[in-house]
Amino acid sequence: MKIKTFNFYCDESTHLENDNMPFMIIAYVSSAYNQLRQHKEFISSLKKKHHFKGEIKWSNVSESKYLFYSELIDYFFSTDMNFRAIVVDKTQIDNSREGFTYNDFYFKMYYQLLHHKINMSFNYNIYLDIKDTISHKKLQKLNNILSYNAAIRNIQFIHSYEVTLLQLTDLIMGAVNYKLRGLNKVTAKNKLIEKIERHSQIPLTKSTPRYTNKFNLFFIDLK
Repeated sequence: MKIKTFNFYCDESTHLENDNMPFMIIAYVSSAYNQLRQHKEFISSLKKKHHFKGEIKWSNVSESKYLFYSELIDYFFSTDMNFRAIVVDKTQIDNSREGFTYNDFYFKMYYQLLHHKINMSFNYNIYLDIKDTISHKKLQKLNNILSYNAAIRNIQFIHSYEVTLLQLTDLIMGAVNYKLRGLNKVTAKNKLIEKIERHSQIPLTKSTPRYTNKFNLFFIDLK
């Protein structure tokens, strides 16, 4: 019997140690491998319907593009795709303790993101947004951290502009970050956040139950 395979499309937001941002967020959108073509074709048709050009990104949400983004969120919640995010309040990070490195902490958060949602009965491909010239070192580290898990068949970096579901991760993660930071100046973004909260039936400011799969938020308490 063929083993079912899932793809995880991972991204991160305001995750750098000295970026003066209050939260580190690491997230993914996941999809069954056999549904990828369906998602790609639907989103492509949605882009044509709304004459949408360029990447799907939270930073690009505006009133003129709201209908496209609104229908995209509706589509996400109508499918078997899932979203999960780890949220860290950076003020809780104690970088003075012996042996602490921010780099190690970053990878521990990636472990937290992935480990609890991997079912050993299935196979997984993990894709991450390539952001800088040291991505190959990150890839090696993640491979080392997750090498114990035989269900993970592949971990690799990809370019977000080439992969729609990675862009969808950026969009939903951006909504979470925007809400947490109280940045309510853009009406279209506020409306999109309200739509996500209606669909998920939770506020974007607190953890969901651990067993929640469709829309899972984990606010890590480091104290």
